[in-house]
Amino acid sequence: MINISDSALDKIKEMIAQEETPNMFLRLGVNPGGCSGFSYGMGLDNEETEEDVYMEVGGMKVVVDKESLRYLNGLEIDFQESGMSGGFTIHNPNAIASCGCGQSFKMRDEEGRPEVCD
Repeated sequence: MINISDSALDKIKEMIAQEETPNMFLRLGVNPGGCSGFSYGMGLDNEETEEDVYMEVGGMKVVVDKESLRYLNGLEIDFQESGMSGGFTIHNPNAIASCGCGQSFKMRDEEGRPEVCD
C-alpha cells in the first residue's frame, strides 16, 4: 500500500490537470543508483505495460512496476509548501538508510553496498 497525503494528492492532481495528454496518472518506481543504492522515480505517465501494477490512491490512479513494488510498500508521499517554493517528501519505512539528498535510500537486503554520496 502506498499512502499519499491530501496536500500531495492535490498537487499531483493539479499537475495532471495541466497536462494536455489524456489519461495521465502518477508513476512511481525505484532505480538502482543514487548515493545509497537506490533512487526514487516519480512522474506523470499515460502508458502502462504488462510489468505494471495499478492501484487507486485518494481517487487517483497510481502505477508501479512489479520490480519496484517490493521497495515501495508502505511508502508515504507528502507535499510541503515552504515560502515561495515547495516539494514532495518521501518516507519509506523499508529503507534502513538514506542520503542527505532525500532521494536515495538503502534497503535491508542491500546492506553490503557501499554508501558513497556524490
